[in-house]
Amino acid sequence: MLSILFFIFIGVVVIQLFYYLIVFGKFSFAKAKKNNPKKIPISVIVCAKNEEENVAKFIPLLAEQNYPNFEIVLIDDASSVETLEVFEAFEKKYNNVKLVKVANNEAFWGNKKFALTMGIKAATHEYLLFTDADCYPASNNWITEMSANFTMQKTIVLGYGAYEKVPNSFLNKIIRFETLLTAVQYFSWAKFGKPYMGVGRNLAYKKDEFFKVDGYRDHLKIRSGDDDLFINQVANNKNTSVCFTPDSVTYSKPKTTFSAWFTQKKRHVSTASFYKTFDTFQLTVFFFSQILFLILPIILLIFQFHWIIVVSLIGFRYLFSWISLGFAAGKLKEKDVMFWFPIIEITLVFTQLNIFVSNIFTKPVNWK
Repeated sequence: MLSILFFIFIGVVVIQLFYYLIVFGKFSFAKAKKNNPKKIPISVIVCAKNEEENVAKFIPLLAEQNYPNFEIVLIDDASSVETLEVFEAFEKKYNNVKLVKVANNEAFWGNKKFALTMGIKAATHEYLLFTDADCYPASNNWITEMSANFTMQKTIVLGYGAYEKVPNSFLNKIIRFETLLTAVQYFSWAKFGKPYMGVGRNLAYKKDEFFKVDGYRDHLKIRSGDDDLFINQVANNKNTSVCFTPDSVTYSKPKTTFSAWFTQKKRHVSTASFYKTFDTFQLTVFFFSQILFLILPIILLIFQFHWIIVVSLIGFRYLFSWISLGFAAGKLKEKDVMFWFPIIEITLVFTQLNIFVSNIFTKPVNWK
């Protein structure tokens, strides 16, 4: 039995090295590509529900972007009267802000996808750039950087949605490490010619891509997934580009309690089971290879079975995963989380396992 576990462990290490060096290396070790700025008209889509504080704080940052031709489509998803007044004030203050009011619809109650569809239909321009109401761009060149990646063939642009740093917070490091790892995965597979997701905090695509598949029709009943499920459906090796320049990043305020973050991740993870077969398969293989990498060597070392080889393989895997993620962290300005690797990784893996089990027995919380 120990011999079988030993050879399984070797196979797990090989799988892990394949992901970290071959797949993730597509992004981690790639040289940054600078695209020439374009002046195509852009519609920035922001969907908000009872978020007057965030809108009041961040809409001015969007409205003052250094870009010659853009509008902000601010979607009010059946917010309170007080919130709506804040939105209306911005529409009066900025001539490039268009307010789209979405009332509750019994057939689509509480469904963000319905509100987004109304906003997309109301958008004046063909090129759409999405972010959330609680996000803000790293610079006033955000639109310039993201739109520069559009070409005649590239009609989808995947960006990086980061979280703010909170000093002396281990939870914050876990959140940002998980965000980093997720970005490395979807950037790398996109560069590999197999794009499978994007994040609504920083995502762009041409309106034509939306209407070619009748928008969110195929997954409208699934409350989450307006970003990743849509991209999983329409993205391919020909139409997708990635953007990770420092000025193209957006930032959000992270959760400050473990329970709040856990609930958020439950909602995000719940959509992965609806991905295409290959995408679900490769994510599952990576996840379970991580779990087995942590569990199998403990068993082997307890019985001191080929312990020198086991310890060497552990060190070998951590060295190359640290190098791969370290280069990626440098690109995405997340270097500080790597000082806590592998402690954060171990914590994250078992948290993800807990989320996986929890989602089997309880439903994730959706857009309210």
